Amino acid sequence: MSVQEDILAEIKAYQTIIIQRHQRPDPDAIGSQVGLAELLRASFPDKKVYQVGGPTEGLDYLAEMQEINETTYQGALVIVTDTANAPRISDDRFNLGAKLIKIDHHPNEEPYGDLMWVEDEASSCSEIIADFWQLFPTELHMSQNAARLLYAGIVGDTGRFLYPSTSAHTLRIAADLIDFGFDYATLNRQIEQISSNVARLSGYVYQNLQMDETGAARVTFSTEMLKGFGVSDAQTSGVVPLPGAIEGVLAWAIFVQQAEGYYRVRMRSKGPAINGIAKRYHGGGHALASGANVRDLTEAQELYEELQKLCKNFAANH
Repeated sequence: MSVQEDILAEIKAYQTIIIQRHQRPDPDAIGSQVGLAELLRASFPDKKVYQVGGPTEGLDYLAEMQEINETTYQGALVIVTDTANAPRISDDRFNLGAKLIKIDHHPNEEPYGDLMWVEDEASSCSEIIADFWQLFPTELHMSQNAARLLYAGIVGDTGRFLYPSTSAHTLRIAADLIDFGFDYATLNRQIEQISSNVARLSGYVYQNLQMDETGAARVTFSTEMLKGFGVSDAQTSGVVPLPGAIEGVLAWAIFVQQAEGYYRVRMRSKGPAINGIAKRYHGGGHALASGANVRDLTEAQELYEELQKLCKNFAANH
């Protein structure tokens, strides 16, 4: 049996299914998690299916989480979507269930669970869930809301189909989902929409971005500065793609100071594989989109110098 057949068999075997995702969710985290939940509700109406994971951090227009107690996990199947490693799972009760399944599109460098389906070449975890539906069309029934959620996850993780992870298959899947009749134009606007505070922060990025001749760029947000803009750490995700629109920028890092003092690093690239750097700084991710953590500004400088070297070497060989 294939892993997909194994997963479907486990879903059929359990009456209670709990679906979780990663902390600080993005559209793909919510889209894959609740998209799968809605797919299973439409396919197996007699089963109890829950979506768990705390606040959705500005993504309430997609879906909201449910509150369940620990006893619900007893004898339940737990499925975690879009989460590369167990410490990032939102709600640490995931290990209280009878069986754990991991479905993800990040490099599988920290395996967990009894079953794993990882496709690191997929544009998004939402694309994988849509593939799951298309693999078993007679047993899995797509609903309009499931299609809306999966489409949102794909749009979110492909940057509106701009990123290299977008394939012809990705576009075909998106078209198949649109056929279910949800208002995709409104959904696209909701995903793209930012608050006035984040708009002002965008101006700060363009005015303060440091860029050098290697194509490396960076900007740093202190906790005091974010407080002044009225922007939360989660909302800074809205400005991460901005440096990529600037001519000459090859790879960039955005350093966001946390309340504890360390800096969360959001890294993106147009070519050089940056996940190696991310791994060396307590992080990881995709070749062109990764995250890391540094203790202080001194370590931030060290990471940035590595990024500069990476860009320089990349340019010399392309």
